[in-house]
Amino acid sequence: MKIMVRDAPPRSIWALEQAGIHPLLAQLYAARGVQNPQELDDALAKLLPPASMLGAADAARLLADAIRDDKKLCIVADYDCDGATACAVGLRGLRLLGARHVDYIVPDRVQDGYGLTPPISERVKASGADVLITVDNGIASFDGVARARELGLQVLVTDHHLPALRNGRIELPDADVIVNPNQPGCAFESKAIAGVGVMFYVLLALRAELRQRGIFDAQNQPKLDTLLPLVALGTVADVVRLDTNNRRLVAQGLKRVRAQALPAGLAALFVAASREARSATTFDFGFALGPRINAAGRLSDMTLGIECLLTDDAGRALELAKALDAINRERRDIEGSMREQALLVAESLFEDAAEAPPAICVFDANFHEGVAGIVAARLKDKFHRPSFVFASSGASGHTHELKGSGRSIPGFHLRDALDLVAKRYPGVLLRFGGHAMAAGCTLNVDQLDTFEQGLSEVAQEWLDAATLTRRLDTDGALKPEYRRPDLVDTLHHEVWGQGFAAPTFSEELEVVSQRLVADKHLSLKLKHRGEPVDGIWFGRTEPLPSRVTLAFRLDVDSWRGERRVRFLVEAAEL
Repeated sequence: MKIMVRDAPPRSIWALEQAGIHPLLAQLYAARGVQNPQELDDALAKLLPPASMLGAADAARLLADAIRDDKKLCIVADYDCDGATACAVGLRGLRLLGARHVDYIVPDRVQDGYGLTPPISERVKASGADVLITVDNGIASFDGVARARELGLQVLVTDHHLPALRNGRIELPDADVIVNPNQPGCAFESKAIAGVGVMFYVLLALRAELRQRGIFDAQNQPKLDTLLPLVALGTVADVVRLDTNNRRLVAQGLKRVRAQALPAGLAALFVAASREARSATTFDFGFALGPRINAAGRLSDMTLGIECLLTDDAGRALELAKALDAINRERRDIEGSMREQALLVAESLFEDAAEAPPAICVFDANFHEGVAGIVAARLKDKFHRPSFVFASSGASGHTHELKGSGRSIPGFHLRDALDLVAKRYPGVLLRFGGHAMAAGCTLNVDQLDTFEQGLSEVAQEWLDAATLTRRLDTDGALKPEYRRPDLVDTLHHEVWGQGFAAPTFSEELEVVSQRLVADKHLSLKLKHRGEPVDGIWFGRTEPLPSRVTLAFRLDVDSWRGERRVRFLVEAAEL
């Protein structure tokens, strides 16, 4: 592990400090590319305008006409937290804006696979709907969109995934309207917006269209900001890059959560996760609430998660949140056993991480496809290699197929790698899609060896020693005067996440004593600038030398009524 220190341009630090920002925050922001205080203004008025998102105005007209004509709308959701929150935002928002007939269908991960398929389009038509709206999916659903159009449905695709590549060219489904900032010709600056954010922007455009038609005015229009807690949850949980616009969406959502202005289901999830909404953080969204919603889509039926986010009945919300919590516990158990098996398979291929192949592919007939992505992420973290985990497809009629979830490392664009494999080995991939850091694919079981060979070839060509060197970017040494509980609270209050990493400091520390806790965590007594401080390294069992450079985050621990700063160790440079 190579521990690096981020560069924080002095001019940016100075500009931020002159605007009254605390010196530590100024340093942290500057190191993350913030150059002036205007970028930190999270006011709603500073959000990018909906008009700049290609297709949003057309979507608004389509939906406004549908509301005027009392048409039936059906949202086709996705089965992760982004899809669930996007569905809830769409339903709640459309009802606020006057739609009287809005329902949803959520595919089953095992039975239906991913995206809008022809059978799902047929289910939408059978439900009596006139308009089909996708959220967080659809941009690569050529057959599903075509079938929906054949059946006479109007189709609005809202998505944020990368469009499909066919024969080296970007192709789009033949929908009535597509809203996706990653489609060709879209000038919307925030290409990293989540699916829930795209749906929120469609609603903003729809409200503007209804104002233009005289349905609402600025005084009596519905307040769509009530949806922002859900937008914030989906944005953080989908691990999209927190660019300036995404940070504003998340900050606005957090403000409302902390002020207790949140849906009943979200409040219940905080209770089920033993978290406090009044002091909510992005960490709560990403590691407490998001996984509980995701677990429903992985192991059960995402309808549970969506219903939790839709209900306004506090009692019903708590009941659903507890059910989601139980499913998440089951997910953790399955993931744990799968991870152990996957590590055994991977470790049987090489002596240590340094000898790992350029890309890792693992399959076991007993793997559950719902947690394959999580296990792939664990393999990627352990071996610092692009990693795919395959499970047998449970989809009806497709028992000969394998579904794979992959996770990548910086510098290796996973979706592009799959595209190159598909070109070099025609027919090996039945379906694929995703992003730079996460992607999925489906293949016939007899093609697994060919896929593994193809992916390894691409990885061998694209990965070099620098890319394969595990590195951790940090914010350098922590001044002793900043080691205060109130300042840690301030840091936790800010918006951190993918592409805008939470503060991590690094410096050489003295290890006074160390012991194992629960046989799997290293509890530490450290000296920081000559003063004692507690530390813990979760998941670490090997002892540390008496002096060592550590990377650590800051936490506050309470002991007998006293709040003390604790170091959460992330890595050591040994």
